[in-house]
Amino acid sequence: MLTHTSHLTRSPAAAAKRLEDAMRFAHRKAAEAKTQSPTAGLDIRPFVVPGISETSRAIPNHIARSGIFAPIRRGASIMHKETIFLSARNIQITGSGEQLSEDHADIWMHAMYLQATSPAGQQPIVNRADFLRGIGRNTSGASYQWLHEGMKDLARFSLCIEARRPDGSAKYSFGMHPACRVLPMMGGFDYADGIYILVIDPRWAQIFGNREYALIDWETRQKLRGNLARSLQRLIATSADTQQRYSLQWLKDRAHHTGHLRNFRAALLKALEELTDLNLIASPQIGLEKGREVASWVRNNGRSAS
Repeated sequence: MLTHTSHLTRSPAAAAKRLEDAMRFAHRKAAEAKTQSPTAGLDIRPFVVPGISETSRAIPNHIARSGIFAPIRRGASIMHKETIFLSARNIQITGSGEQLSEDHADIWMHAMYLQATSPAGQQPIVNRADFLRGIGRNTSGASYQWLHEGMKDLARFSLCIEARRPDGSAKYSFGMHPACRVLPMMGGFDYADGIYILVIDPRWAQIFGNREYALIDWETRQKLRGNLARSLQRLIATSADTQQRYSLQWLKDRAHHTGHLRNFRAALLKALEELTDLNLIASPQIGLEKGREVASWVRNNGRSAS
């Protein structure tokens, strides 16, 4: 949604002129992107995500379960080159780029929400202040810079992903073979006078189209303070199972935690307490099962994986 914000202008007349120019630029760039896109002319399915709304966002289950987004500390720099993020009988995901954080996850999920709620075939055109407010951020100069850097990080991060059905046939495959391009987390963006035009690779519609995604309670997410708690919120939402359990070592690896397991255990207990306080889970505990430490909890009723 486009809105006029006072920080962009000094007078109403100037505001109208700059907004008109920005909109003209936005629509021109959007039209150019359609004709120049490598997918132009292909049969691209509509970007439809049932359940997504102002109070919920969506993320594919495989992306949410992997460590593509992780609760890394601010300033940490981990570079990936075809790193295996998820490998199982029915899914293979590798990624290249700088490690993405939970903040990047917020930007990405909100961008996907804007794409899913835009008219069919159109790119999202959004005021940057509105975007920041949509993810619970203030509109300071530092926040604008943070958003811009986050979008660049997402545009530079690419995936190779292949999903298969139980019979072994391919659901979709992007970037795994020479004839198929890698899948960027964000295809790119254009910016002018406070307006962003987001470029979302249309192949994401196919991934969401399989209805294998988690719905994230957006209001609750903005109340979560700890990055590990935010990361676990995404993981919990991928399964409708009431009783959930994961090994501590797997959770530690997923979080890209480089310290001792005992340090991660302490951080995990704090995150589970925060999730309990917000009624996302109940009865969290860490215990031994077959000689390994396992975290378990009861998932409270609410939004679940589709």
